Amino acid sequence: MEIIDAIALMLGAAWASGINLYAAVLVLGYMGSTGYTTLPPALEVLQDPLVMGIAALMYFVEFVADKTPGVDSGWDAIHTFIRIPAGAMIAAGAAGGLDMNQAAEFGALLLGGSVAATSHFTKAGSRLVINTSPEPVTNWTASVTEDIAVVGGLWTALNYPVLFIAALILFILLAIWLLPKIWRAIKRIAAKIRGWFKNKEAPEPESAPGNEEIARRLESKSADEP
Repeated sequence: MEIIDAIALMLGAAWASGINLYAAVLVLGYMGSTGYTTLPPALEVLQDPLVMGIAALMYFVEFVADKTPGVDSGWDAIHTFIRIPAGAMIAAGAAGGLDMNQAAEFGALLLGGSVAATSHFTKAGSRLVINTSPEPVTNWTASVTEDIAVVGGLWTALNYPVLFIAALILFILLAIWLLPKIWRAIKRIAAKIRGWFKNKEAPEPESAPGNEEIARRLESKSADEP
């Protein structure tokens, strides 16, 4: 495997894993098992029918969860601890095709984890903001777009590595610009939710007595005086 091909596979697998790990594993395993591409030795395990079967099952579960508003954000929160480490490991396995030393493979592990984290947090943050919309169409559209992007991105990485690397650089620059805005939007949403709970918990203030009530109190007080 040429250097540019291995780098594109390493970065593409990490990026795709951060968005939809099970789709990435399934696509790579399918392409490797059908002979469409030759995976590095460390990634040949993805071609195993058992691995592909589990990936297909989990992809179906994610397909449903990812298109359900609210459930998708919970799913993303759990997969923060799955997608990023898995993306790092797959990237390190892809880098094994370059016959690098252990230090370089560890660097590939760190780079893959960083790329997977970038794509994961961009997806999870944007979906959390999208979930504030009451209609589900935007959520479904975003989910389907992500699925298509994973398949298309991996295909591009394997067939047009230079184009994919250039597109990935643009994506990272966009994420650097977008993530702070997403974070501020999430903070505003969290503040609004806290405000709702505070308003529900706060006791209603006692209404001030009206003019007639004040007059009655004064008359009662005057009658009691000698």
